[in-house]
Amino acid sequence: MSAPNTNIEKQARRHRGPLIGMALAALFGVALIVYWLMQESAQSNPPAPQDQIEQQSGAAPATSAPATSTPVTPAPGEGAIIAPQTGTETAPAAPAPAPANP
Repeated sequence: MSAPNTNIEKQARRHRGPLIGMALAALFGVALIVYWLMQESAQSNPPAPQDQIEQQSGAAPATSAPATSTPVTPAPGEGAIIAPQTGTETAPAAPAPAPANP
């Protein structure tokens, strides 16, 4: 069933205001998102240009600790960290668990 009074010009005139309002709201939303993205990118902390030049030239970055030729020994009570040895020897078997009390 169709509408009894179809006047396209009258309907276009009546809908013009709401359509313009929806378009303005959509443009405001897009502008707000673009503004937010620009603010976030402006507040980011990019690397210094000098770091970029060092990385591009292949030079090693400066270290904060000077290189030493003497070995570092652990403080008393800390114990030494021993690296696992590689070879044909097998590691000792783990001890068997204690039997549970009934």
